Amino acid sequence: MFDVTLVTCKKYFAPSLIDKYISNILIEEELLKNALEKINLTVDIAYWDDQNYDWSNTKIALIRTTWDYYQKLDKFIDWIEGVSKQTKLINDKNLLLWNLNKKYLLDLEKKGINIVPTRMVTHKETDSFSEICAESGWNEVIVKPAVSAAAFNTFRIKFSEFQNFESKFQKLLSESEMIIQPFFSSILKKGEASLMAVNGKFTHGILKRAKQGDFRVQDDFGGTVHQFSANKNEIFFAENVFKCCDEMPIYGRVDIMWNNSNDLFLSELEIVEPEIWSRKFPKNADYLAEAIKKVL
Repeated sequence: MFDVTLVTCKKYFAPSLIDKYISNILIEEELLKNALEKINLTVDIAYWDDQNYDWSNTKIALIRTTWDYYQKLDKFIDWIEGVSKQTKLINDKNLLLWNLNKKYLLDLEKKGINIVPTRMVTHKETDSFSEICAESGWNEVIVKPAVSAAAFNTFRIKFSEFQNFESKFQKLLSESEMIIQPFFSSILKKGEASLMAVNGKFTHGILKRAKQGDFRVQDDFGGTVHQFSANKNEIFFAENVFKCCDEMPIYGRVDIMWNNSNDLFLSELEIVEPEIWSRKFPKNADYLAEAIKKVL
């Protein structure tokens, strides 16, 4: 039996072609594997939908880079439910299921977290896209699925484009719940910060910036990663987000943005399969390994 299985997706499991993107994934995987083995834990690596893998043969299934889950969501949810009966998931099953849908933002808002204003929209919505934006007072917005990753089906829509976007929006709604948020122009100058934590305590941060002419900060779209020294207010904000979860995640990431007045807003809480940039701060892998050992 293994102590820990690092869970990935098939695309990143023993890949034959390794580009820079996959290389970074493998570096992160190796850092964590080494950190776990350094404290005498046995480690395996598996992809989540490997039907031949025996999840009862590992004490902990640590979800890491299952980054295709949103393309087969029902299957992933079934996997979470099934594996949680065979071993311990990190993070916990209830946290995972809650965090899969961006409705969690509204739950956190009710607990006092300053989130990027968010309107959830389902296929039952009777107002048009333009009407929804007008009701909210937004002249430029971001539209994305309630369940997504890596800026999948994410659009920046300006006021002059609202009416022409209607048919596209209705098609998107027929496929999934969507969220609409105001576009923060500050992201073009300041970017978006990611603050990582283990057991709710801040470990390190990075800053993501979009390439010229784009608004998406993900490296999938040419975004770049920079050093970031979080100040006390930003660290307090991030740690408070974790405290507002129904139970404390073992590890995770808080993404924050600023408006033009420099106020802090939560854009995402990632506790399912967060990228955590241990390659920028290798000590984070040691912190996470120690936290996992305490769970065993």
